[in-house]
Amino acid sequence: MSTIAFLFPGQGAQYVGMAKNLVETLPAAQKLFEQSQAILGYDLLKICLAGDQELLDRTEISQPAIFVSSLAALESLKQAKPDVFESCRGTAGLSLGEYTALVFAGALSFSDGLRLVDHRGKSMQKAADNNPGSMVSLLGLDLSTAKEFVDQINKEHFLQIANYLCPGNTVVSGSLAGCEKIEKMVAERGGKTVRLAVAGAFHTPYMQPADTQLAEMLAMVPMQTPRIPIWSNVDAKAHTDVNEIRTLLVSQVVKPVLMEPLLRDMMSHGMDSFYEIGPGRVLVGLLKRIQRNGNYFNFGT
Repeated sequence: MSTIAFLFPGQGAQYVGMAKNLVETLPAAQKLFEQSQAILGYDLLKICLAGDQELLDRTEISQPAIFVSSLAALESLKQAKPDVFESCRGTAGLSLGEYTALVFAGALSFSDGLRLVDHRGKSMQKAADNNPGSMVSLLGLDLSTAKEFVDQINKEHFLQIANYLCPGNTVVSGSLAGCEKIEKMVAERGGKTVRLAVAGAFHTPYMQPADTQLAEMLAMVPMQTPRIPIWSNVDAKAHTDVNEIRTLLVSQVVKPVLMEPLLRDMMSHGMDSFYEIGPGRVLVGLLKRIQRNGNYFNFGT
């Protein structure tokens, strides 16, 4: 019998039109967006369905949008595959997606989770506005070469590895000049780069003081012991202690995302059927690069 894990996407998975089919066919999905409007004070669904991509890409919008859309997709899976929903034994998310995982696991209520995500998004957007930066995905480049390039660039411009995603896919984050420099270096080596649709240098010290602002709010939000383990982006380990989870969520803002180590650790603990729930197909793609043959499913928006 397989051991099921749920994975939730992070920022960058957003696209105009996401959740359209869900809200048109699933009352539970429609209700989530109605609740979000009351909490946020604006019509998030309208932005998801008919907003422009530039607006949706803004951090303070994209983070709540992905969070609510992913939970809407979860409601769809719950109705279509109740046996799968009840059988999940572990969960994780890519950066922002960790908050969706916490709601699914019962550690946070939907309303508290959305308020946290809204506050996180606004704090990170403000940090990005005050300290401009960007993120670049390096494709077809081994990790040792990526580190070599980053070390060279850091002599002149701030840059660091921000996401350890899978073999051949590493994300760097830092100053605009540093991102431009590594794009040129990778191109000269015959690799490919993709500039990410994010507002700034996430998962680096450029995001301060968003981490301390998030810590203040996390301290006030009630959190319950999750019913299943949640793997953290920061240390790639499973957690159920709420104090540990709070501390790690704060660190996550300025620390690299260890997604490949996280997924490998889940596999080492017996997880062998993974469901990516929410917009996009990034996480299934990472899984296939880490272990080609596996039970990987996408339940999108």
